[in-house]
Amino acid sequence: MKAIKDSVHGHVRLGDLAAELVDTPAFQRLRHIKQLSTVRLVYPSANHTRFEHSLGVYHLAGRAVDGLGVDGDTAAHVRAAAMLHDVGHGPYGHQTEGIIRRATGRDHDDVGWLLTDADREVCQVLERNGLDPERVAGLIDGAGALGPLVSGELDVDRMDYLVRDAHHTGVPYGTVDTGRLVTELRLVGGDGAGGSADLVSDPGHAVDLVLDEGNVATAESLLVARSLMNAVVYRHHVSRVAGAMLERACERYLDRTDTDAAAFRRMADHDLLVELRERVPALGERIERRDLYKRAVWAGIDEVPAGTVDAGRAEERTAEREIADAAGVDRDAVIVDIPSRPTLKESGSAVVVDGVPQRLEDASELVTGLRAAERRRWTLGVYCPAERVDPVATAAREVLGLRATERPAP
Repeated sequence: MKAIKDSVHGHVRLGDLAAELVDTPAFQRLRHIKQLSTVRLVYPSANHTRFEHSLGVYHLAGRAVDGLGVDGDTAAHVRAAAMLHDVGHGPYGHQTEGIIRRATGRDHDDVGWLLTDADREVCQVLERNGLDPERVAGLIDGAGALGPLVSGELDVDRMDYLVRDAHHTGVPYGTVDTGRLVTELRLVGGDGAGGSADLVSDPGHAVDLVLDEGNVATAESLLVARSLMNAVVYRHHVSRVAGAMLERACERYLDRTDTDAAAFRRMADHDLLVELRERVPALGERIERRDLYKRAVWAGIDEVPAGTVDAGRAEERTAEREIADAAGVDRDAVIVDIPSRPTLKESGSAVVVDGVPQRLEDASELVTGLRAAERRRWTLGVYCPAERVDPVATAAREVLGLRATERPAP
């Protein structure tokens, strides 16, 4: 048993399998993928990595399976899945996930490609320790009775990153009681029966992962923490501007070089930044120096036509060209950033109320208010160099059909 000192959970104790997985190149690469990507341009201390986050998720998964009383083999697969859940991330994590998805059809939690890769080192470690790599990959993708523990509304991934991100940014909003959350998890069958780990091994039995009786407030705390972290950290306007610039730079990089998607997704953050600085200097150098574009438009959901709210990547790029042409600026100098509609995935968490599992959105009046807050915070952004803000703002309002805009303070 190897102990690693963690800034959030204290000592994380690794079993023999976990210690072997840590030493694989695929896992060591996570040392060089920052957890918060461009958010660190806002919060200078947010330099933690997906390496330490993965150790934290492993730690919480171990506590959860111990509390659920699942058998040793199942617990070993869940722990391995928790440890490996982020190995599929590309450089800058979620900021490049859309690019990789469009090129490969795979998200970061679809790691089947890695487990059957040419060197197969991760796969070999799993097999050498009696684990099925496909079963591990399925758990990472949220499959099976315990897949939601790794990837779901009540997953240990979310529990760790909220407290870890809050700790490293220095904000108080992501604090949740992970100890209570993992110890109050229960397995409940479709017929309402619960408490038996045998449910996991019965493939014909519908099983839900729920929080036990008396934990509506516990589930609400996770929802509130995520909502506040969205507002203050994850969707901070500076990070959004930098992230949009990074995405455009990556698209141009892939268009201008012979780097394929497979090689791109294996880069580390610093590898990508060096490439962007050299191959797409107009954006790469700005990102490196934090010389970011400014907001020409920052519009709420009520100001934006319904069709524009649901626009996809192709529509964004078309709008960028039209705005640039109307404003008389270079087409590469305009970025349109239309986020997806606001959601609260955690509102689907299940919690037992009066002996019956209910979705949190049905058991909590708080969900309605948080959904309204998420909607109010939704904003469409149009970004450009500071000296081009006025003509771009005028053109963007016309092209996008905005009903009104509120110019951000300089």
